Amino acid sequence: MRPTIGLRASCALFFVIALAACGRDGAAQQNGGERPVPVTTAQVRVQPWSDTVLALGNVKARESVTVTAKVSETVEQVHFNSGDVVKSGAPLITLSGRQQQAALSQSEAAAKEAEALYQRQSELAAQQLVARSALDTQRALRDATRARVAQMRADLGDRVIRAPFAGVLGIRQVSPGSLVTPGTAIATLDDTERVYVDFPVPEAMLASLATGQQVSGTSAAYPGRTFEGAVSTIDARVDEATRAVTVRGDFANGDRALRPGMLLQMTLSRPQRQALLVPEISIVQVGTDSYVFRVKPDGSVERADVKVGTRRDGLAEVTEGLNAGDRIVVDGTGKLRVGSKIVEGGAKPGDAPPAAAKPDQARG
Repeated sequence: MRPTIGLRASCALFFVIALAACGRDGAAQQNGGERPVPVTTAQVRVQPWSDTVLALGNVKARESVTVTAKVSETVEQVHFNSGDVVKSGAPLITLSGRQQQAALSQSEAAAKEAEALYQRQSELAAQQLVARSALDTQRALRDATRARVAQMRADLGDRVIRAPFAGVLGIRQVSPGSLVTPGTAIATLDDTERVYVDFPVPEAMLASLATGQQVSGTSAAYPGRTFEGAVSTIDARVDEATRAVTVRGDFANGDRALRPGMLLQMTLSRPQRQALLVPEISIVQVGTDSYVFRVKPDGSVERADVKVGTRRDGLAEVTEGLNAGDRIVVDGTGKLRVGSKIVEGGAKPGDAPPAAAKPDQARG
């Protein structure tokens, strides 16, 4: 029986020692003796900040038109090829106008005769050999024949279709001998020496918009190239459906790289200002709530609810919840809870907490 009694005594002694050890661990945790969590911290600072607005916009020519005919007639001559660059007033096509030319000749002959009769009657009227009323009648007849000549010349002029402005012609849609009618498309004409790009900007940023602000655009057609322009117009109305205002950027396009209809990724730069900035990875997002872990003087952390403004290049603007000089946890937030002790990454548990670091050693 003695060996059994000795075994029981040993077990009882081990149990007592284990309970004592557990008690010491629990007391150590209650006294804040848990192992510090290694993290990376940074000091919150006020820095220069320039907001940017990203949007998609469509390229539009400064002037754009589809050239059409005014009358129904057959095409006699075509004076351009697809893709030609033309000047303002350059002839594009000539329509058949034989009937109009004949009518013009007839009208000019009638006008010449009416002018001669008027001059003859004017001489007779000066000698009081004809009534004044007869002279007035002949003057009206002369003016009517002149108007007829002007009408026929205008009608004949419609047979030559000209470029309304300088630009680049699109694909030719007609050939000699084709019958065109009013509205028949002959070709497109675009003035692309300068182009416009319209893009939406949120209503909340309306107060900070102004003409002359710098804007840039990139296109998938030209990787690595950035097109620089400036805001030329801000729409007078805000779209009720999207709550956005349309902004027009003006771009020089001397090499005609930008073409109407192209899609550009637009970046609008707003005036530079001072803002409270933190690394974007330091912000913990839970639903609609955003917060950071702020380091307290005793080396523990607390939750600081923040309101985040704009984000760019890995930084985020904090508009509420932090002050300049606060130290926050940047990397390692997933291992923390409120009240956790921390140690700067790479430091030993016995080192001084990051809150005790000198200002010149603080990270921005």
